[in-house]
Amino acid sequence: MLYDLAKQRKTVRKFKEEKPSIEKLMYCLKVANEAPSGMNAQPWRFLVVKDEETKRQIRETCEKAEKDFYENVRGKLKEWLNENSFNWKKPFLEEAPYLLLVFSKKDAPYSRESVWLAIGYLLLALEEQGLGTVPYTPPNPNELTKIVNTPSDLRFEVILPVGYPDDPKPKYPREEMKVSFNHF
Repeated sequence: MLYDLAKQRKTVRKFKEEKPSIEKLMYCLKVANEAPSGMNAQPWRFLVVKDEETKRQIRETCEKAEKDFYENVRGKLKEWLNENSFNWKKPFLEEAPYLLLVFSKKDAPYSRESVWLAIGYLLLALEEQGLGTVPYTPPNPNELTKIVNTPSDLRFEVILPVGYPDDPKPKYPREEMKVSFNHF
């Protein structure tokens, strides 16, 4: 059953207008809170943004940096972005009913690794609840943290726009699993 959730989970950048209940989102955060962490420090901190003005500010700030990024990106990444019709515009940051900002405690051991384990749990919980997201890491996290008054002991990790999926794009195919035993 967990494998089925993982197989169907895909990146979602378009959302229905219908707003999921906050209880659904809180359930998903409870699941994430069960992730393992170094020294059991549980260094994750979640900020739920539902205020339209704050979402607008986040979008504008991110798009400004994205525009610069897209003007300067080169090589294989530029080719891939063009082939997949990606650009600097990030409407999902304003259109998603919720923006879930995830932070790690700077002083916790293995905080980044622990937080990303929690994010993995969170992605599957969102799928279980019929919700979609895209892990979005903006190129200008320092500007973003000013908007939400981030405490100095926290490090920004990712924005997860959350809502009911309305994205017709299929899941990107997976490569065959690569496993070795004992030696490569």
